[in-house]
Amino acid sequence: MDCPLCAQDGGQLVWRGEKLRVIRADEAGFPAFYRVVWNAHVAEFSDLDAADRAHCMDVVVQVEQALRQHLQPTKINLATLGNMVAHLHWHVIARFDWDSHFPAPVWAAALRTRDAGQEAALRERLPAMEAQLRGCLGL
Repeated sequence: MDCPLCAQDGGQLVWRGEKLRVIRADEAGFPAFYRVVWNAHVAEFSDLDAADRAHCMDVVVQVEQALRQHLQPTKINLATLGNMVAHLHWHVIARFDWDSHFPAPVWAAALRTRDAGQEAALRERLPAMEAQLRGCLGL
């Protein structure tokens, strides 16, 4: 099997539990782009039993709540696509009205030039948010 999310974390590891992990993705222009990744290789959310689905969504919600509390984004985007990597993972992306693509999806064409100053200021706030998230998730 040649699955990148089985072979590596898929980004900067924030937290790892028995069944899933939270990573900060390295997505240019989107410093608050996180993924909740199921540790075992499954392709679809419906591959999980009810308890595991609930656990997964609880973690997605906790990531969303931490982003909202610490960063006050304009919007949170949630997505689970799997078209490029068929390994169950949720995107949890804090979006801001100043980001280069807003209100379009992060995968669309840019609507404006990136704001390096805003991105850097946001990146400085991530360690505190991630520390609180680890506390909520039990690390």
